[in-house]
Amino acid sequence: MSSALAPRPDQIAELTRGLDLPLAAIDDFHLQILAEGVTQAFKDIRFDMPSTVAGGDEAELTALLEARLNTMIDEEPLWRQLVACVVRGKESLSFDGTHLEKRPDLSIHLTDRSRRFPLIAEAKIIDAVKGETLYCSQGVRRFLDGEYGWGGREAFMIAYVRDESTLAARLAPYLASPAQAAAYAVEDGFTAHDPALGDCGRTRHGRSYLYAHISPPANDPGPIALWHLWLDASAIS
Repeated sequence: MSSALAPRPDQIAELTRGLDLPLAAIDDFHLQILAEGVTQAFKDIRFDMPSTVAGGDEAELTALLEARLNTMIDEEPLWRQLVACVVRGKESLSFDGTHLEKRPDLSIHLTDRSRRFPLIAEAKIIDAVKGETLYCSQGVRRFLDGEYGWGGREAFMIAYVRDESTLAARLAPYLASPAQAAAYAVEDGFTAHDPALGDCGRTRHGRSYLYAHISPPANDPGPIALWHLWLDASAIS
């Protein structure tokens, strides 16, 4: 039956037809522009709709962010040069086709990149209850196991932060502990970016799967660079 959990090589063959995976890396300059765009878009949303940002759930915040990022395509020439469209919850395949309906929070389709493999952004709320453990186990993990972002070399992790949490205080020490560094295949620990980007930094992780449609040794996807954007979603005082 089509719903059975088993690899689907025909699906992967069609999806990847004519492409060499993983795709070439997106250069840091363009990733920084994209990170700046996401950060500024959320700042603007927080200013315009503070009660929704402070009290809404993850889906509400991500829907607002999707809409604002797409509006920016119409209004901002630089953003339009890089981004073709942004889609929330787009159904996607896992790396071997076992899952046909994976739904990453945001798929950022870039103008100079195959539409089949957008830049993926996964979002989580960080507050007094939800912290770095959930952020990693239900966010970061999806990139390491080939659920999300498996055709590329980079992705975004977004946190909507409702307390005083920072990357340096929460995520960095968590992933630096030996147990978590091993569990999340940390190759490069947390490195902070320019403070002008806000609370933003990067980690690099090994991936636990191999491409089934490519012969070895080219079937290793290599590590993935995760850009972490922790956005202030607290109430405006």
